[in-house]
Amino acid sequence: MFAVGACAVILDAAGRVLLCHRRDMDVWNLPGGALEAGELPTEAAVRETIEETGLDVAVDRLIGVYGKTRKNELVFAFLCRIVGGQLRETDEADSLRFFDPDHLPRHISPKQVERIQDAMHGGSRPVFRKQSQPETRELVRQWQDEAR
Repeated sequence: MFAVGACAVILDAAGRVLLCHRRDMDVWNLPGGALEAGELPTEAAVRETIEETGLDVAVDRLIGVYGKTRKNELVFAFLCRIVGGQLRETDEADSLRFFDPDHLPRHISPKQVERIQDAMHGGSRPVFRKQSQPETRELVRQWQDEAR
């Protein structure tokens, strides 16, 4: 049985991507999370974006479907545009910023970077990709060990 998640890639007028800094760990990520019962991946991307950023978005297209090889999980990534709301800190994100895709923050998972690159350079057709990079919690432990 697979867990299913969805995330949103949101670009501003300058082509910068919105990232959320998580409250529970020192990592930046795209808005997103697990699907709720009966929810479509597109609906989850919209809901999670509201919960994590305060922004209302509309889904423009599917960027890709990503299979995590280290656990039974599929993640749908969508290119989304802002249609309302106001960017604000939330219970899940203590900072929200737009970053140049070529100058992303250090504490971001390679899986997230790959999804952003696919959004920027993948063309109009969705990609289907296995992702074997370490899980986020493993990366955070590595970063903490390196900082000591």
